[in-house]
Amino acid sequence: MTLAEAAARADQLAAEGDARGLADLRQQWDEEVEHAARHADYRLRAQAYRAIAQFRYRQKLELLRRGLEDESPAARGSALIALEGLSRTHPGDVNSVRALLHELATRDANMAVRRLAIVCLKNGSAQRETILLLNGLADDDEQESDLRKTAKTVAAALTKKGRGQ
Repeated sequence: MTLAEAAARADQLAAEGDARGLADLRQQWDEEVEHAARHADYRLRAQAYRAIAQFRYRQKLELLRRGLEDESPAARGSALIALEGLSRTHPGDVNSVRALLHELATRDANMAVRRLAIVCLKNGSAQRETILLLNGLADDDEQESDLRKTAKTVAAALTKKGRGQ
């Protein structure tokens, strides 16, 4: 079984509510995920970051943080997708890397990475500086239209969340 297959199986076990099966699979693949996240090949690193979310590895958030700083846009994107999935029920995950997400959203050279960072911000708390940053991106005519639209949508969602609606 490959890491990708094991991660897909882990995702299936989690969806089925099989906590014991998921825990056993996590234990079997723990070292492989760690090794892949540190591999020289960006494709294996990207696969490892996706696997972190599929395995529901909450204890590997520091690995995801490193993934957000990876040299490869594919690895950064995978880490962002994993963070977004894990943070849906744990906003503290986004809050703990908020400054890095702000940096990615405003300055990353890859537009897809920038949009993914913005999408991750929606799962965090509704902090004023994030809403201001997103509104600034949404109003900036020099930004790509998809990025502006994503920023506007997330800013509106965070504003609504901040009002308790």
